[in-house]
Amino acid sequence: MDELIIKNIINQGEKINTEFKEDKNKLPKNLFETICAFLNRFGGNIILGVNDNKEIVGVDEDYVIKMKKDFTNLCNNTSKISPTIYLKIMDYKMDGKTILYINVPDSSEVYRCNGRIYDRNEDGDFDITDNRQY
Repeated sequence: MDELIIKNIINQGEKINTEFKEDKNKLPKNLFETICAFLNRFGGNIILGVNDNKEIVGVDEDYVIKMKKDFTNLCNNTSKISPTIYLKIMDYKMDGKTILYINVPDSSEVYRCNGRIYDRNEDGDFDITDNRQY
């Protein structure tokens, strides 16, 4: 992905298909809830190392390899995300800081995270497991 495209995504801010996560040295606890919600909605972009104010804060360079490895392992863990999914996590240098970028496709399957179903609305991920539609 071109860095200008990522800059443009950041400049547009969080929305139904864009989420920023600020954790610097570990994967955010709710990362896979967002991935699940994106899979169950329209897909989207997740950028680690950017805060809600669109500021690039970066991830700690010493943790990039571990974060990428943990991400790959969790993508293949049916206890975390089901069905499993192959996603790439790419690292980029922006403004002298490292960010991690994940593109999540939309899916025709229903995905679960930790056994729960999440959906995306505006810039939030919502547990809809027990919702009923009549």
